[in-house]
Amino acid sequence: MVDAELESLLRRLAPQVLGAVVRRFGHFDTAEDAVQEALLAAALRWPGDGVPDDPRAWLITVAARRLTDLLRGEQARRRREDVVAGWRPAGQWPDSAASGADDTLILLFMCCHPALSAASQIALTLRAVGGLTTAEIARAFLVPEATMTRRITRAKQRVKDSGADFAPPPPAERAARLAAVLHVLYLIFNEGYASTSGPDLQRSELSGEAIRLTGLVYRLLPDDGEVAGLLALMLLTDARRPARTGPDGSLVPMAEQDRGRWNAEQIAEGVALISAVLPRGQAGPYQLQAAIAAIHDEAPSAEETDWPQITALYELLISLSDNPVVRLNHAVALSMARGPRAGLALLDDLAADDRIAGDHRLPAVRAHLLEMAGDPAAARACYLEAAGRTMSLPQQRYLNDRASRLDA
Repeated sequence: MVDAELESLLRRLAPQVLGAVVRRFGHFDTAEDAVQEALLAAALRWPGDGVPDDPRAWLITVAARRLTDLLRGEQARRRREDVVAGWRPAGQWPDSAASGADDTLILLFMCCHPALSAASQIALTLRAVGGLTTAEIARAFLVPEATMTRRITRAKQRVKDSGADFAPPPPAERAARLAAVLHVLYLIFNEGYASTSGPDLQRSELSGEAIRLTGLVYRLLPDDGEVAGLLALMLLTDARRPARTGPDGSLVPMAEQDRGRWNAEQIAEGVALISAVLPRGQAGPYQLQAAIAAIHDEAPSAEETDWPQITALYELLISLSDNPVVRLNHAVALSMARGPRAGLALLDDLAADDRIAGDHRLPAVRAHLLEMAGDPAAARACYLEAAGRTMSLPQQRYLNDRASRLDA
């Protein structure tokens, strides 16, 4: 097995193994360390010895042994060793036939525990379920590795202190906890697709991991419309990634992208997903966003985009979620459907919303609409204001370039 195939296998098995170990033995924080050591052992041994017939059971057995060693070093050694003495080896548990994928979903719920902040939920999800190393997560979010280590350690301790059992959340909490899981995956995807800071416009390892994990949740919950909607949204959005940057890494706006470079397979999969769930009943926010993305992706050209339909979908989305970014996108869609002055009128209200008033996207959109309206001087000033607000270097270069084109 080549290195890439082995890495893919271990990453896929990691949450299943961790879920199985935590289900059996508890001690989420210590179990996570034990599983990481089992994965390291597999990475070192399997290339020479070959992959075992049941690699998941092998990893669980090694992790369980390592967990025993780790627990022996703790203060409550005697009591815990009594418990460990009763453990059964992998393959002999009463529910050993239970799906490891089910454990992964429970693990996702645990990582998105309401006691954690959104930042901690993201970090813990990427570490425990995504299989990323602490160093990889730290690089993705541009913080020192030591800082990310402390964040993840605190998150694991909070989960432990909460006394949460390794089990699906009670029915009364399930919808809210699933919503938290989807929100975390959405945030991970967005940070990967459009990085908020740093030298790169996008981090494909993050967006790719979000798609993989959302696909896993979809396989477990295929009848949930919002799960399907989120997966469709990610696929339809990520399909444009190859055309989003020029040869020099510069940002290429959608209207100027070479649509022949969009990923047709992902578009087809995303359209099929959203087409299947929309007729089922009341559409949620992820389904509506996926429907908007599908209209963009299916348009033969920017000029042939069905902006009136997109505008109507954004109005439905606003009725479900009072989100300033949604309102900003609605202003753009309205401008494309009815002219820039219609959108500019909506931006005045958004400028008073503290949630977006300081964001670079507000003056960037205003600049674009002013340019469309034939006011280059005002547009240039807004482009420069937007460039001064963003921490993304590609965004800065793009906005400054737009301003320079409008110089008298």
